[in-house]
Amino acid sequence: MHGVLFWKTGQGCEWTEGEAAPAFRPGAVSHLVTWQDGRCSSEFLTSLPQPESHLSVATGFGCATIFWLLKNSPEFLKSYDAAGTIHDYVVAMLCGLPRPLMSDQNAASWGYFNTQSHSWNLEILTASGFPTHLLPDVAEPASVAGRTAYAWFEIPKGTPVGVALGDLQASVYSCMAQRTDAVLNISTSVQLAASMPSGFQPVQTPDPAAPVAYFPYFDGAYLAVAASLNGGNVLATFVQMLVQWMADLGLEVEESTVYSRMIQAAAEQKDTCLTITPTVLGERHLPDQLASVTRISSSDLSLGHVTRALCRGIVQNLHSMLPFQQLREWGVERVVSSGSALSRNKVLKQEVQRAFPFPVAFGQDVDAAVGAALVMLQRNLSREES
Repeated sequence: MHGVLFWKTGQGCEWTEGEAAPAFRPGAVSHLVTWQDGRCSSEFLTSLPQPESHLSVATGFGCATIFWLLKNSPEFLKSYDAAGTIHDYVVAMLCGLPRPLMSDQNAASWGYFNTQSHSWNLEILTASGFPTHLLPDVAEPASVAGRTAYAWFEIPKGTPVGVALGDLQASVYSCMAQRTDAVLNISTSVQLAASMPSGFQPVQTPDPAAPVAYFPYFDGAYLAVAASLNGGNVLATFVQMLVQWMADLGLEVEESTVYSRMIQAAAEQKDTCLTITPTVLGERHLPDQLASVTRISSSDLSLGHVTRALCRGIVQNLHSMLPFQQLREWGVERVVSSGSALSRNKVLKQEVQRAFPFPVAFGQDVDAAVGAALVMLQRNLSREES
């Protein structure tokens, strides 16, 4: 989601005969610009035209990146005539599509897409000189984009290929057993998603300061998503800081050792008055926000206190974006949680349990690939039965 890749139609890849089966090698293709790209400053984003959409545009969003390239590297854009997310590119190459095809889930993540009319903001974009020929065609999620043009890793030629889905939506689909489940993922970043009640429609006015975004899901439904940029990456930054401090003192220690020791120290420190706001990377709705430490006392300076406060701060930051009482109002009865940062951090698990007012299920497999497969399997079986 969000990211953008450019290629030249008909030259996006080259199929070659491998030892076991044909494989494609990238051809006239750009580097991927990911959702983490920070080239679009707050000043630049405010200079862009107002979208006709309920979703704001942030740095790392496909259309924002294209606007930036249009202003700063126009010659770069002239080298390509097609664009999409990296998974749209893979679908186009597998099927030999003459034009890229994108689900409305990925289109919404690019910005300047109206989810109610199911269309790009073409008039607004054209008036600003945006290269609208780069925008992919848009299809319903779970629809078939085409068929494989070659046999590929034992997948026969002619196999139907679904349009690429948003990785968030596919991840949620893989583990949301009931509509009353909310899904929490704490990995590099943090996402908390809940399915909105039937009939919900977001207000069609973007609010860049809103901490919750509403992304299209399936069958006209929406996911409410609080997506924090500060998760496991904050813990990793803290570990790197400690390792660097010790190196400055003439001591060498492995990051893995520091991580395990600090988690153990925090587990033994059941509570702390220290407060850490961990937003070292800012947030999409508060891009200029920095981290802070408050309520510092001489009794709260141990490694256990600081690590406990840091883990609590990650969860409380999410709570400030989407108050957990709001989930209850939306009918949420359980939180299904997963993610690499959560699975290896018992202190973070304790803070999640402390913060949420309903049961939390840990250890669930949240896998976008599994979700995408389930969507296509279940939806196509339903079509066959009907």
